Amino acid sequence: MSDALPLPPRPNLEQYRKLAKDFQRACRSTDPSAIADWARRWLKTLTRLRGVEITDEVRRRINREAGRIEQRWTELRQKNPDRTQCRLTDAQFFIAREHEFASWPKFAAHIEGLMQANSPVSNFEAAADAIVDGDTSTLKRLLNDHPELARERSTRDHRSTLLHYVSANGVEDFRQKTPPNILEITRILLDAGADVNAESDAYAGGSTTLGLTATSIHPEQAGVQIPLLELLLDRGSRMDQPSAPGHAHSVVAGCFANGQPEAARYLVSRGAPVDFEGAAALGELSLVQSYFDEHGRLKPPATEAQMKSAFVYASGYGRKDVVNFLLQRGIDPRDPGVRSSLHWAVYGAHPDILELLLKAGAPVNVRHERRQFTPLEVALFPWVRHPDEEQPERVYDVVRTLVAGGAKLDPQWFEQDDDRRRLAQAIGSNSKLQAALGGQVP
Repeated sequence: MSDALPLPPRPNLEQYRKLAKDFQRACRSTDPSAIADWARRWLKTLTRLRGVEITDEVRRRINREAGRIEQRWTELRQKNPDRTQCRLTDAQFFIAREHEFASWPKFAAHIEGLMQANSPVSNFEAAADAIVDGDTSTLKRLLNDHPELARERSTRDHRSTLLHYVSANGVEDFRQKTPPNILEITRILLDAGADVNAESDAYAGGSTTLGLTATSIHPEQAGVQIPLLELLLDRGSRMDQPSAPGHAHSVVAGCFANGQPEAARYLVSRGAPVDFEGAAALGELSLVQSYFDEHGRLKPPATEAQMKSAFVYASGYGRKDVVNFLLQRGIDPRDPGVRSSLHWAVYGAHPDILELLLKAGAPVNVRHERRQFTPLEVALFPWVRHPDEEQPERVYDVVRTLVAGGAKLDPQWFEQDDDRRRLAQAIGSNSKLQAALGGQVP
């Protein structure tokens, strides 16, 4: 994903110079909420300029995003202590990064390009908008007038081509949308000469449209992921690359890593190679066993890191035979490299896997290294999103299993945002959830 924020309809470089000075003042302020307040004002202005009504829900999203902006600034200063001086150049750099540009000069050049009608930048941005809006007439006109656009790249850090945008993945968050006519859009781009195997720099580089589509939730939710993959494959997409340089796992394992099992199974049916991690997620025990010798030791080129990932995926997709087998081969669920297996089993709603992991010593109250949620907090996410809805019985079973294993809730967790506060209120009227949190069957 890309946290890049949208630009107003008619951006002006002077506006952003002023914004940077305002940020510098907020940065130097002794008020601990100054950065979040600055971000909130910026986001409200941006929302109005884009013609969006500020409803209660939009206001909540603005508050959440302002918090994330403040967090990103904090992280940037921690990594670069010299930026604690809050110089104007620091403010300008941060604003450039918030729009996914490597530097202020690159961001400024992008804005200046947008201010010029018919420039390469303005044409590319208009074409990207046409893709996510499903505007075939505008896209055809732009490609006809500027044939080079079919292979042009974004000036943002991800350097995506227009074809990458059909995946709704690895590009700006505000453009991660799948219009109903995305197959027609894709055919238009391919017929215009787009390179079906072009790689973008998203996710550390090497990201193809096929890989991004296969791991993207947006085309899956729109019901077009499999037809889109089929079209890309029929037009020559390769499946033999790793999901990205620096990642040993295949595109199939990448699908499982991103919660897209149907895409994984479809690609396997089309001949995609299955590696150690993919085999574990698919539940192919015999293939998993083939990575070990007769003494139970890993056979090269399989690695310990791959075995740990395989264990996590098997836990998340309910592959009990594989989980059991890997436990017998020395996997320790207390190992920091596999402790997220408990979170994955919760997210997949597999109480039988949870029981197995807890019996093997998995720490029930461990926080996810990156997201900082405990397994029980993850288990409550369905009610955070829909506090008044009943959930499938196995979700209650997950909560019950965790509580029986010693899971505890921190009361302060409910005070961290409005959604959790609403959940705390809803628990009082949900007897089944109350019973599950008490470790009981209603």
